[in-house]
Amino acid sequence: MVQKVAVIGAGPSGLTSIKACLDEGMQPTCFESSDDMGGLWKFKEVSEPNRASIYRSLTINIWKEMMCYSDFPIPADYPNYMHHSKILKYFRMYAEHFKLLQCIRFQTSVKKVTQRPDFSRTGQWEVVTEDKDGLEERHVFDAVICCSGHFNYPNLPLKDFPGMETFEGKYFHSWDYKGPEDMHGKRVVVIGIGNSGGDIAVEGSRVAEQVYLSTRSGAWVIRQVSDNGLPVDRFNTRFVHIMFKLLPMSFLNWLGEKKLNAMYDHAVYGLKPKHRLFSQIPVINDDLPFKILSGSVLVKPNVKEIRGSTVFFDDGSAAENVDLIVFATGYNYDFPYLPNDVMYKSGHRVGLYKHVFPPVLEHPTLAIVGFIHSDGAIMPQAEMQARFVTRVFSGHKKLPSSPSMIKAVEKDTKNIEKNYVVSRLTPLQVDFVEYMDDLAKDIGVRPSLLWLFLTDFPLFSRVFWGPITAYQYRLMGPGKWDGARRAIFTQLDRMYQPLRTRKLGPDESSWTGCLIKWSLMMVAGGSAIYYVQVHHPTVIPTLVSKLRPQTA
Repeated sequence: MVQKVAVIGAGPSGLTSIKACLDEGMQPTCFESSDDMGGLWKFKEVSEPNRASIYRSLTINIWKEMMCYSDFPIPADYPNYMHHSKILKYFRMYAEHFKLLQCIRFQTSVKKVTQRPDFSRTGQWEVVTEDKDGLEERHVFDAVICCSGHFNYPNLPLKDFPGMETFEGKYFHSWDYKGPEDMHGKRVVVIGIGNSGGDIAVEGSRVAEQVYLSTRSGAWVIRQVSDNGLPVDRFNTRFVHIMFKLLPMSFLNWLGEKKLNAMYDHAVYGLKPKHRLFSQIPVINDDLPFKILSGSVLVKPNVKEIRGSTVFFDDGSAAENVDLIVFATGYNYDFPYLPNDVMYKSGHRVGLYKHVFPPVLEHPTLAIVGFIHSDGAIMPQAEMQARFVTRVFSGHKKLPSSPSMIKAVEKDTKNIEKNYVVSRLTPLQVDFVEYMDDLAKDIGVRPSLLWLFLTDFPLFSRVFWGPITAYQYRLMGPGKWDGARRAIFTQLDRMYQPLRTRKLGPDESSWTGCLIKWSLMMVAGGSAIYYVQVHHPTVIPTLVSKLRPQTA
């Protein structure tokens, strides 16, 4: 029976893993190498080796209702898309509310995690830690949850760019980027068009002489501000998800690409990628199209060669007198504290059952939480993974045999390679809703649409037609939260509240709207009657005669 659990990392995945352990009556100890919680979302002016890093202006590109934990809504007055400082405040509130801080040992690094000699009997692990003074300590745990993330080791592929050694300017990885201060009046090349590359190109273009954005394969770019000015995530509903299952993907790609190109033609803007829209997570950036339109950012193909201060591109064009190159070229992933033989390799990726459990261990007492990539936020996915893990640790959920798990992993790998564009740096992608529902089914918390339809239709309509927020997975089953129904009913109120910073006269606006609608209806109706009377003069008298009451 698992009691003592080591949690490695106090970022968003680590925090929710601590809580999941406490909910199941376990005793978690979290080891955090830095002096604070938050992981990626703890901003520091100087990037620290082997730790995730963010830039000063970073604002999350996921709507707050889609990124919060399932039993702790983000305050209503917080903006819909939050600056990293607000996200860290939310994590602090979450940790304080559920009393997680007492389980965390700060400034304590995990150096090594190994199986105990009696692992085949006990499933226990030995964890070696080191504190800020260099003092090592050995611990024995019944289970280990790794939450160290996958943005810690920047990929800097200098050898892929011939002549890089001749470059006369400065270069760095986006991991080191904090702000555009070094770009004032400079000519800058940004290599890579992911979310970080797009953000850095846009921010740098405000102060640089010229920014070139180099991309090997292009990207689909979507806006956070969607129809009617609402967050684009607002339209991620179960109805939409069902349509994705029923309609051909070729049609959905055509429809989505047509809508995006109606806003800005990706071919004209030099953005059009080689892949279809839903084969890879798109870039989310509201400002990039305008920066391209205004000439502040020039989109270029892949870099072919570098000679001194000149950067040559695959199409034969060149950027001269380049002062700075930013490599937004992704990250390598690693778990340096784990033994190599506990991991199973599948294709480009680390093969994990349900993207959580190594399938080759005799006992399922090691789990990886937060090592996932999808079209949704990491927080609710890590939370669902942690709930699944602790149900397994507590014995309420039994995993299949090792051969069966390996078979499932290989099937997942084939499906990922079939449906998505994958590579060594992006080996894993899942559908957010499908993955959440799959884990929720195993835990016993997936909402039953039929049951809700029969017993609580107002709630059913919000679950089916509304955004797929994590509150839905607290309506029933283990970990049920009494506030889940109310959280679902009030989620749109929390969306609108931070926007209502200027009071309007509701009566005036509503009367004006009604007056316009009725005027349009009367004009349309009058026009229709006039058209029928002119072209079919007998129709209206005939209808009127039929409506007259019959007399004896």
